[in-house]
Amino acid sequence: MREVDVMGVRVEMPSNQPIVLLREVAGDRYLPIWIGAVEATAIAFAQQGVVPPRPLTHDLMKDILTATGNSLEQVRITDVRDGVFFATLVFASGAEVSARPSDSIALALRTGTAIYCDEGVLDEAGLAVPVEEEDEVERFREFLDHVTPEDFEST
Repeated sequence: MREVDVMGVRVEMPSNQPIVLLREVAGDRYLPIWIGAVEATAIAFAQQGVVPPRPLTHDLMKDILTATGNSLEQVRITDVRDGVFFATLVFASGAEVSARPSDSIALALRTGTAIYCDEGVLDEAGLAVPVEEEDEVERFREFLDHVTPEDFEST
């Protein structure tokens, strides 16, 4: 397993499909995962520190963990099959729950939990970004600084 950071979310054109972009912490690979608009908004809210007037689903999940004294220890992106990614939530109690990566990432951002990705998933679906393309990554980061959750609302 390799630790990854959440770079952010963006809308892939021309399909208008949101993606979350993960970056290998100790490496040069990036992992784009296509996600739904609701999950993109949840991830963007968490990254921007937006606190909605009423808890969203991922906020509720965090509150349930806190109330029950259980903590999320790790999020693991474990597999990709036919373009579909799979994840596992690993709790302090030892319980493991299968989940979608998008939901797992949204919860991890709210709880400050580390996200790991299976080496095989990175080998299969990861993209190596050579040093000369780092300025493009910087432009993507600029985009992320200016994107809002409303950009992911369906029209």
